[in-house]
Amino acid sequence: MSKQIPLHDVTPPPPKGEGVDLYASREKIYTRAFTGVFRNLRRVGGALLFALYFGVVWLNWGGHQAVWWNLPERKFYIFGATFWPQDFILLSGILIVSAFGLFFITVFAGRVWCGYTCPQSVWTWIFMWCEKVTEGDRNQRIKLDKAPMSASKFARKLAKHSLWLLIGFVTGMTFVGYFSPIRELATQFFTGHADGWAYFWVGFFTLATYGNAGWLREQVCIYMCPYARFQSVMFDKDTLIVSYDPRRGEKRGPRKKDADYKAMGLGDCIDCTMCVQVCPTGIDIRDGLQIECIGCAACIDACDSVMDKMDYPRGLISYTTEHNLNGQQTHPLRPRLIAYAVVLLVMIGVLATAFMTRSLVGFDVSKDRVLYRENAEGRIENVYSLKIMNKDQRAHTYLIEASGLPDLRLQGRNQVQVAAGDIVSLPAELSVAPEHLPSSTNEVRFSLRDVDDGDVHVQANSRFIGPQVR
Repeated sequence: MSKQIPLHDVTPPPPKGEGVDLYASREKIYTRAFTGVFRNLRRVGGALLFALYFGVVWLNWGGHQAVWWNLPERKFYIFGATFWPQDFILLSGILIVSAFGLFFITVFAGRVWCGYTCPQSVWTWIFMWCEKVTEGDRNQRIKLDKAPMSASKFARKLAKHSLWLLIGFVTGMTFVGYFSPIRELATQFFTGHADGWAYFWVGFFTLATYGNAGWLREQVCIYMCPYARFQSVMFDKDTLIVSYDPRRGEKRGPRKKDADYKAMGLGDCIDCTMCVQVCPTGIDIRDGLQIECIGCAACIDACDSVMDKMDYPRGLISYTTEHNLNGQQTHPLRPRLIAYAVVLLVMIGVLATAFMTRSLVGFDVSKDRVLYRENAEGRIENVYSLKIMNKDQRAHTYLIEASGLPDLRLQGRNQVQVAAGDIVSLPAELSVAPEHLPSSTNEVRFSLRDVDDGDVHVQANSRFIGPQVR
């Protein structure tokens, strides 16, 4: 006997003579203004993000911009540290830690990243505020869009788009400022002396911000962001989600404040649709968990305000779990969450150790293409090219030493000063008496010592080539 559940297609057939429309045009979302606890939390998070993004770029550290991705010189300054392309393995570690952090918070509390700190959401809320300031609240904007073009409508639209472009421009200028020092960039940009690529990239990110936060908005979250697609894999029945309680809310229906709605067979939901009107993605949370929900809790704030006016208890829409909605016990600690927490802590520990033990000097040795030569004293010479990278934020004087063979002499400069975040290349010559060469190919070791403290920062091995030993 077959155990498969029979499936039935309940999609209504298209009208006779018409095909199936696979693409539905976007319906513009008009959000209503609201207040509440979660809105205030989101404003605090957005303010911190704005302060971090727009403020850090103006900080100086060690005589240069505190955070500066200097691509032409392949040096990356992050406050007191200088990173080179060789240190990009640490960037991979940061990305891995960020990924597991996202997995952990998603399993625990759903899409709170999307609702509170995602740049797309934060900038979209700012652009929505610009709409409210220039065009009015929800009903006024709907009425304005339906009205024919007039001087007043044109002025309001112009003011809105001007604010959008201004915010986009400041965002783009700041972003480019992380790659080109912001003070020089701002001065040269407005005086017409900036590089052509600077104008291009500032314009590009201005239009990208204007388009994403002003026009695309929820389309980015629903169709372009991959997080919305794999979040369902991360969720379980103990994950905190924004949800409507149908046991308490149904049956929906309008009523007067003092009405005996229980006798009328109604639940707490008065069907005011406020939860829909404040939603930035335009969904009805009462239909259950949906991929479009970004967990911003705007519907919670709106519903709680209505419950207060009706003298009903809050929490008809709340952060809850599927187990809780079904009357079952929620398990805050479960194997998957614990596993992510353990992996996250281990990765943070490994990354922190890598940062703390990272050598602040890079040392590369390459041998010259000439195998060897004999000098005036009859000694065998090999020529090397030394490259010293000072990753510290202060200048250092290094002592160069060589070892590995008896009577090994280092000729030329054996001491070099390297400025903070700089690279110095210099030649070096090693010589050995022929009778002290045990073979035609011998291992030698270069050491780099800091003159100030005498510690061996780094060593590099190479080969010393000589004539065949008979």
